[in-house]
Amino acid sequence: MARPLPDVLPIRWPDSAPTPPAETGRALDRAAQVLADGGLVAIPTETVYGLAAIATDAHAVEKIFAAKGRPQTNPLIVHVADVAMARALAASWPATADRIASCRWPGPVTLVVPRGPQIPDVVTAGGDTVAVRCPAERLARLLIEKVGRPLAAPSANRSLAVSPTTAAHVLESLGNRIDLILDGGACQRGIESTVVDCTVDPPVILRPGPIGREELEHVLGRPLGGTSAAQTGGTARSPGQAARHYAPKTSLTIANRSADHVTTLLGEGRRVGWLSLHPDAPETRRLATERELIIVPMPADPAAYAARLYATLHALDKRELSAIVVDAPPDTDAWQAVRDRLTRASG
Repeated sequence: MARPLPDVLPIRWPDSAPTPPAETGRALDRAAQVLADGGLVAIPTETVYGLAAIATDAHAVEKIFAAKGRPQTNPLIVHVADVAMARALAASWPATADRIASCRWPGPVTLVVPRGPQIPDVVTAGGDTVAVRCPAERLARLLIEKVGRPLAAPSANRSLAVSPTTAAHVLESLGNRIDLILDGGACQRGIESTVVDCTVDPPVILRPGPIGREELEHVLGRPLGGTSAAQTGGTARSPGQAARHYAPKTSLTIANRSADHVTTLLGEGRRVGWLSLHPDAPETRRLATERELIIVPMPADPAAYAARLYATLHALDKRELSAIVVDAPPDTDAWQAVRDRLTRASG
């Protein structure tokens, strides 16, 4: 007998309310019980939806890898309710981690620190470091508090695919492989957290994200290192290192001369989706009448672009396209996270 689809429970917490509504509280209580029983729960964060299991329960964490089809060489990020919980998971707490956490937690930045004995090998791919994050989404933090233990929570989708920013994306990707989905609406940031390796001096960014290099250097009062230390002795310290990752089913190409590339594809009889930073440009308007072309205007602001990117790719994947073409974003610090995700999506 096939396993049923998971329940999808709406959770809402108005900013003006000091405590969540009763219905949301009951949903969080149920999620906490599922997690305590070793199950998997998809949870909203400010970045993307995460697939959560209790991080100190190796058997439960193994279910994450099975549900996602994720290789066990790819470590997980552990989500905590506060700095004290993070410090308890670390063998030591570097000064750089303390500085970033005190200034940017809760928030979309993950810190790689020496791993303590509570964290099982499956979480860290057998490595000697652990990646920890305190999410800005207060519903996620409240759930962690209810469980009383940290949660391992990679993105709630099949491995290497486009990350989910809505509960519907989670259900479409994982279906009956998981036990419960908490629907907190669309994620505000829309792409995964920045990951900083705090075990090296100077610290380095292993994965760009919403908190950029310039902001981190301002927090630390000194430059970050320029060389990624993502791999040490063959063990990854951070997720998001695969050459192809965050990828739609439809082939994606980043183009500096997008109009020319789109014209070529249309001439070959292809059906094309185009993420355009310049929808009002003459060459874009010239192609707008093409029947086999879908033009999606994208924001010129990098944060707004990031928030919309994955939802746009999910939507285009449903349109039976032959190709997706993306205008190359600017090569600036503010756009590095978007450029990283698009580069890996193009594979």
